Amino acid sequence: MQLNGSEIVIECLKEQGVDTVFGYPGGSILNIYDALYKHSNEIRHILTSHEQGAAHAADGYARATGRVGVCMATSGPGATNLVTGIATAYMDSVPLVAITANVNLPALGKDSFQEVDIAGVVMPITKHSFIVKNVDDLATTLRRAFDIATSDRPGPVLVDITKDVTAAVTEFEPMPVKKEKERIKKYTKSELEEVSQLLCKAHKPFIYLGGGAIISEASREVAELAELLDCPVCDTLMGKGAFDGKSPRYTGMIGMHGTKTSNLGVSECDLLIALGARFSDRVIGNPKKFCENAKIVHIDIDAAEVNKNIRVDASLIGDLKATLTELNALITKQSHPEWMARIAELKEKYPLKYDNSKLACPYVIEMLDKVTEGKAIITTDVGQHQMWAAQYYSYTKPRTFLSSGGLGTMGYGLGACIGAQVGRPDETCVNIAGDGCFRMNMNELATASRYNIPIVEVVINNSVLGMVRQWQTLFYGKRYSQTILNDAVDYCKVAEALGCTAFRITESSQVEETLKKAIALKKPVLIEVVIPEDDKVFPMVPAGAPISEVFDGDDLAKRE
Repeated sequence: MQLNGSEIVIECLKEQGVDTVFGYPGGSILNIYDALYKHSNEIRHILTSHEQGAAHAADGYARATGRVGVCMATSGPGATNLVTGIATAYMDSVPLVAITANVNLPALGKDSFQEVDIAGVVMPITKHSFIVKNVDDLATTLRRAFDIATSDRPGPVLVDITKDVTAAVTEFEPMPVKKEKERIKKYTKSELEEVSQLLCKAHKPFIYLGGGAIISEASREVAELAELLDCPVCDTLMGKGAFDGKSPRYTGMIGMHGTKTSNLGVSECDLLIALGARFSDRVIGNPKKFCENAKIVHIDIDAAEVNKNIRVDASLIGDLKATLTELNALITKQSHPEWMARIAELKEKYPLKYDNSKLACPYVIEMLDKVTEGKAIITTDVGQHQMWAAQYYSYTKPRTFLSSGGLGTMGYGLGACIGAQVGRPDETCVNIAGDGCFRMNMNELATASRYNIPIVEVVINNSVLGMVRQWQTLFYGKRYSQTILNDAVDYCKVAEALGCTAFRITESSQVEETLKKAIALKKPVLIEVVIPEDDKVFPMVPAGAPISEVFDGDDLAKRE
């Protein structure tokens, strides 16, 4: 059948099962938006307040659902406004397709109005970027984009389309999409056996779990491995929810703000099993001192991650779910009662704790966990509140903790929360933000109110850039350069002006009831929580120090 380029875009989206697009129109992409209008009963479009919000919403939709997130923007500044969101998705391996439109083909390269080489701009932060200059290539390119975004290690792909291509007509042939992709396994039988022997010989094994476990949907296989090896499990920020956070085997997060149990336990283990994790600098601390006395096994789908940051003793390259299915079948049931007793001792000796004599963010997170019975989808921005949300909420299922881990994008959480709520409308979705982060993209509250998307935005207001101030306090002689936000901004009034309901909490006694009210309203709500400016996130490992040198507030008080 004969279709123009814009209609082909819509048909390809429908082929891929896309039901929602987040975006913002403009001159170069008007033809595509006109086609969207005609198909509004098949594809829902969410008009965000800013293109960055659209990218983050598509990202949150993808993380929460496991499907590809789609965002759109026009040429020039519209396209460049997507860049931070695309980079965020790239760093955290999120399947996302960004569709942009550019100026007409004859106007390319002439500094035309709103012309930017967006395919070139995003090349380092996408799995692939395309510019379509011929309508005959459009359907093939869009299909390739979705395939690339979801193949192997997922990630974002950008498709830029010149405006004349969106209007040109060509023959279009529908093509069914293969639902299930083959799970990759790039190892030999002998390599699998070598790893199984290492695992069975260990006396103090420890599983270190990353975001790959969620992407590959390997939670059941990870739990089975932990039982077979009779070992503890820690996770990264990206791995939260891949293993039951209420399990006795779970020791909490590892790394800069990980628990003492995880950091000390990993430092004592004789075998570290890294599953879908990339040995980030925030996890390993000083690489020369990381797991000095342990062998390391690394299982990951991306061969480029093996031996990149840490040298390992053995590795398997493949999809984690498929690989663990084969590996678990080779492992005989192990028993390590002394090792598990040591882990239990560390957990009892070094529990997470905070000063509950005043209103504190950890208390709010704990109460949120109680009110939602640990079943909400939690998104966060970046900073102290992000770490507290990772530490004090009990994530028991995958795709329930969405946060910018690799890029550390302030302003990520609100857009992501909107995307998650749109993708999973039956779930309670809550974003935990700091006041500094909220300022970045607070205009997206207007998006939530426009569509009555029932998110709860919790703004932890300490009137400072909390994490940066914490570093200034500990390492910069309390020189608080440009981190104080104590001004006349009233976040509740901002929320109300943008069409949302707002509450302010200043006392611990208000927390539980306010959270219950906000969730019960089933409409967009902001809750401002006013806390002291100098609350700190503990435990902590100084940058570049071994993770065994983790310290908390008590340790700091003793030193001082």
